[in-house]
Amino acid sequence: MLDDICCLETQLPEDIEKAKWCGDFARAGRLIAQRLQNPKTPAFLRERLALEQEILLRLPLDYCYSEPEALRLIRKDIPDFTEDELLSLEDSGAVDWIYREGKPYLSRRFYETLLKVHPDISRRAGIKEADTVSEKQLLSNTLAWMKEKGSDSWHIRLKASLAIDDQAFRPGELLKVHLPLPKEAENMRNVKLLACSPEAFHISAPDAPQRTAYFECTPDKNIPFTVEYEYDACVTYTMPDAAQVSSAQPNFCTEEQSPHIVFTPTIRKLCTELSGGETNPLLLARQFYKYCTEAVTYSYMREYFTILQIPEYAALNQKGDCGVQALLFITLCRCAGIPARWQSGLFVTPYSQGCHDWAQFYIAPYGWLFADPSFGGSGYRSGNFEKQEHYFGNLDPFRMVANSEFQKAFDPPKMQLRSDPYDNQKGEAEYDGHGLLWNELEASWELLEMRRNP
Repeated sequence: MLDDICCLETQLPEDIEKAKWCGDFARAGRLIAQRLQNPKTPAFLRERLALEQEILLRLPLDYCYSEPEALRLIRKDIPDFTEDELLSLEDSGAVDWIYREGKPYLSRRFYETLLKVHPDISRRAGIKEADTVSEKQLLSNTLAWMKEKGSDSWHIRLKASLAIDDQAFRPGELLKVHLPLPKEAENMRNVKLLACSPEAFHISAPDAPQRTAYFECTPDKNIPFTVEYEYDACVTYTMPDAAQVSSAQPNFCTEEQSPHIVFTPTIRKLCTELSGGETNPLLLARQFYKYCTEAVTYSYMREYFTILQIPEYAALNQKGDCGVQALLFITLCRCAGIPARWQSGLFVTPYSQGCHDWAQFYIAPYGWLFADPSFGGSGYRSGNFEKQEHYFGNLDPFRMVANSEFQKAFDPPKMQLRSDPYDNQKGEAEYDGHGLLWNELEASWELLEMRRNP
């Protein structure tokens, strides 16, 4: 199935494209069905159209608020919020929308984006800085500790769960589940799987590119699937010096990876413009990071599967979430011949646990360095330039790495199309003939222990 994903680089026929983006999904579906029934339709286009059928099913799930509904949602917190304000935010790109039946519909997380990125809106909504100050202070103190001590290490024990929505549960049918597990990585030590419930059918290798615990069972009752694990998250502080960069650099992890990590004309032009004639790979990577943190504004995204070229989306729309920003950075680096790759999993503190993506890039003689454009962009927006600078070359120890590569199959592979074909942070589940989507699954995490290692 991952091989099929590459066909997303094929353009849709114009009539289907027009119907899709004016929000006439029913007509787009009919046009696809006609072509699939036509024996003259070539095989490569059939593959593309089959995936588009799935995209058309998912888009309405992500864009669920009409403009009147969106206004009512905001006005629960900000009674004087106006329609003109909403339209202005749509026009500026701060609010993501598409047409459905010729009318704008806003993304399901549009309001979360506004509250996260626009301090004036969060203040009007009554959100106080004190609500997040403890976690921000922990992060700030930790970055200072790393700079002073040269490294940091935390022991973390976590319980992760995946529950099937009652409406999607099928009693007595074979259910297959993949839950993410911590894996071996530069910033992970002493990884141990402590418990699985029910008993796992297979545990993938500690160095698997997307590591999971795999379950097969036929439950009569809708029970959650859980894994409990522990690990040490270890990071070393580094201040790479451009003057010390080796003249000879490696060329691994510089290839394209269709359909997303591709050197399109847009990516090549942006890479050339940002490079400005610079040849030092560390300074080049810094220019790419600067663009990803300053020109690309954080925004919650629709499903990655529905975006046909993620780095180009970020470059042209200048917005995206942590994974979109990381993919743009990785693609720009690779386009310039700088090795770069993916890392993702969880961001874990005593105050919150949730999904997160970031990047690594390789500069000899320093080896693999980290880049987190999302956290760096947060520092830039708040005027905390020390934080922005930290996340070019460094990370923090509050990570659980489950994935070290983008767009890789599970072990064993999932048979149905994954809810997220590219990454795995929450988990995946399937019955025969049906892969469950994000709205049919509920992931949660329970922090059991967290302490700094001596």
